[in-house]
Amino acid sequence: MNKKAPIPLDIASNRADETYLRLKEELFNFYLLPGDYFSENEIAARMAVSRTPVREALFRLQREGYVRVMPRVGWQVRPLDFDKFDQLYEIRILLEESSLQRLVRKENISNIKMLMITWCCLPDERESDAKAVWLQDEQFHAGLVEAGGNAEMSRIHQDVMERLRIIRRLDFTKAQRVNATYEEHAAILEQIQRGRIGEAQRLLRSHIEASRLEVHKITLSMLYEARLEKNRAY
Repeated sequence: MNKKAPIPLDIASNRADETYLRLKEELFNFYLLPGDYFSENEIAARMAVSRTPVREALFRLQREGYVRVMPRVGWQVRPLDFDKFDQLYEIRILLEESSLQRLVRKENISNIKMLMITWCCLPDERESDAKAVWLQDEQFHAGLVEAGGNAEMSRIHQDVMERLRIIRRLDFTKAQRVNATYEEHAAILEQIQRGRIGEAQRLLRSHIEASRLEVHKITLSMLYEARLEKNRAY
């Protein structure tokens, strides 16, 4: 009997990466809803891959906190924990405010000047694509922390932002929120440029709190619509 040749490691790795990205996109778009149960076989059949890359992708998503394995049941999409999200938002605020405070002691704020090119622009020069704005927003907040010059703070901040990403990205699906983001970012940067760090910190906290509240509302609304759509499909 002929044995199948083993799949080269680089191809197997690519399949696992592709499966991971597809599953994460389904989680982010609420195709797989919080609380949903599913099996490795179901995912493998739907994505036309073997169970091996599916299992590797799921364990990676488990480490990131998006899914969990349920003994004798299979896998479950973790329910959204807004209390935990609120705690992560508070950590974000502390890290970013502290980083701004460190700018008082720094003469070179070239990172801030680069951010001003993106955010201090005329309305007709603003990016309108939701995903592009979301990525630019992440770069903005990461840039503020990096400008503070503490690499460990940047690492922790990156981890916090990753854990918030499933809901944060929804803040840029509404045109008014995109416009508010541009205006609030520009105001923060202008205060930093003028050396008014305390006012910049106040604006930053207000900006993050407004985003947190809006994201809660958008997430709940999208979950409601996604569940209705799923029920209609059955």
